[in-house]
Amino acid sequence: MKRVLIVGAGKGGTALFKILNPIDRMKVVAVIDRNKEALGLQLAKQHGIPIGHKWEEWVHENIDIIIEATGNESVLQEILKTRRQETVVIPGTVAYVISELLDEKETLLDKLTEQTNNQELILNNIRDGMIVINDQESIQFVNKSAEHILGYKKDNIVGKNIHKLIPNTRLPQVLRNRRKEVNQKLLLNNGKMVITTRLPIINANNELIGAFAVFKDITEVLNLAEENTDLKEIKTMLEAIIQSSDEAISVVDENGNGLMINPAYTRITGLQETDVIGEPATVDISEGESMHMKVLQTRRPVRGVRMKVGPSNRDVLVNVAPVIVDGKIKGSVGVLHDVSEIKTLTSELRRARQIIRNLEAKYTFDDIIGSSSEMQLALEQAKVGARTPATVLLRGESGTGKELFAHAIHNESGRKHNKFIRVNCAAIAESILESELFGYEEGAFSGAKRGGKKGLFEEANMGSIFLDEIGELSLHMQAKLLRVLQESEIVRVGGTDPIMIDVRIIAATNVNLEKAIMNKTFREDLYYRLNKLPIFIPSLKERITDLHDLIDHIIQKMNQDYGRNVRTISPGAISILQSYHWPGNVRELENVIGRAMIYMEMNEEVIKKEHIPSLQPAAKTPVQHSGIQEDLPLQAALEQYEKELISSVYKESNFNKTKTAKKLDISIRNLYYKLEKYKIEKNDLQ
Repeated sequence: MKRVLIVGAGKGGTALFKILNPIDRMKVVAVIDRNKEALGLQLAKQHGIPIGHKWEEWVHENIDIIIEATGNESVLQEILKTRRQETVVIPGTVAYVISELLDEKETLLDKLTEQTNNQELILNNIRDGMIVINDQESIQFVNKSAEHILGYKKDNIVGKNIHKLIPNTRLPQVLRNRRKEVNQKLLLNNGKMVITTRLPIINANNELIGAFAVFKDITEVLNLAEENTDLKEIKTMLEAIIQSSDEAISVVDENGNGLMINPAYTRITGLQETDVIGEPATVDISEGESMHMKVLQTRRPVRGVRMKVGPSNRDVLVNVAPVIVDGKIKGSVGVLHDVSEIKTLTSELRRARQIIRNLEAKYTFDDIIGSSSEMQLALEQAKVGARTPATVLLRGESGTGKELFAHAIHNESGRKHNKFIRVNCAAIAESILESELFGYEEGAFSGAKRGGKKGLFEEANMGSIFLDEIGELSLHMQAKLLRVLQESEIVRVGGTDPIMIDVRIIAATNVNLEKAIMNKTFREDLYYRLNKLPIFIPSLKERITDLHDLIDHIIQKMNQDYGRNVRTISPGAISILQSYHWPGNVRELENVIGRAMIYMEMNEEVIKKEHIPSLQPAAKTPVQHSGIQEDLPLQAALEQYEKELISSVYKESNFNKTKTAKKLDISIRNLYYKLEKYKIEKNDLQ
């Protein structure tokens, strides 16, 4: 144990005393200061530590460490002269630094405590109820509004299973499927009707840690809107609620003219009372039809309709209820929920996912839709492949989901925590493909980076690499890839030293490799190396029984992308889709459903057969070339002709690049080059 003497009981000495006194290995022998009222002396006295006013009386008392905390240089020098040789002297500058650090720490702690208190104050004073559960479905937090709406005290419900409090809650489903549910009606046991939004809580490591619900009691609003009372009385009773609500509310009369709006409505739409009161209900709509007018016509409420409002085209979710007096429609009440911020965050998340798409696999076997025997066989084979280190060869037509299988195999394997690199072998020019895959050394070619560059195989080390369109590799690159498979090593372009790698290869192709071997365009030895675990993914026409499940999945995906609220598809539309041969497979199905939803009205919820675009192959018509200028040089005229021909065949092939390349009798790599050269885009041809 070290014996410590503190000379100076001011700010620095006091800070040091607070640090050293609790430490078992340190014993503060005494605290010295000439000022008898010094704070440090009073503190030491309270802890039973001797105090004094002359350090000279203590300097020879078997002291191990003397801390000079006065900041006086002459005192420090005197102590250094007088001390025992084995005594360590620490100058006052150290004490000052420690004092400042302690002050900063206490300041930060005070700020943190204040922020925590402010957050709790905010959550307890918002009008919406909030309830949070952990991943075991136990309640972790409820705010004051939730206590009031649910009719339970916080102390009686925290720690209990959510089902005991709300038997018909869907928060556990949100936990399981990790999908948010927005603006859903829920009837509580106490008879109150609430509108609730449920969201999963996922941390920065993509781990599910719980879920929470935010809900608003709409019982009073709906009762007032549907009660048989005079509209003026309704306005009087609702005014206080409407003006103080955080949700945007608008009220119109039986003719659809504005009667009342609240401040939240102005904040969201940007429209003032002078812009709305007395004006038609359509005045605030920038995209979509008026739900007020629809309710006035049908006398039925509408829920969860997406539209854009105000000069800034704010994206909102609308609920509207009729006001009925003596059986006559007297107006309607609308509530707008701002979803622009959610849409912005979703867009940012989508961009972030696109950035990291080549570095990680984002799909699992749970994302693969299909219960047909053909798909189940492919899934079982893929799951077996995921548990082994063997090379996997995914075979199937374009658009069947080969990349989806590759993601799932990686995520199911022991390499799931390492990188997943995607490579489209047909989309990378032959001249740079080798350096992209295997990297290069400094000075390997003109323009090479200083220090060289890692290739994609090195980037994928300890992980997986997905080689799509592997049938399009040249024989030269096939030989290079065969070396990787045989030796588990690569050699950078311009280098001589082999680099050992440990990479799981997942290859995919829609090319008939056996026929390619016969045509001398694919190496037989590479084929046997890749074909250890072939998985044949069935085309859509081979698993037509999965059509309905696939459509339901696509509808949910498109609802988020397009901001729609489509629920299902009609039997008539399903019948049309079942009779089609689907040359483009699931990719074409997504295209068809997406086009159908685009041309639906905003408030329509069912895809009908009239929404389905024509699925008959377009008749082959000769390409018109009358637009070619006669005064062009030969080379320019040939290029214009080539661009027109490729564009026509590309559109005729339903924008399937593999089919386009086959019809033009060119390699798919050559097609990618020409599409880039002539700037031919799918969106420009639709």
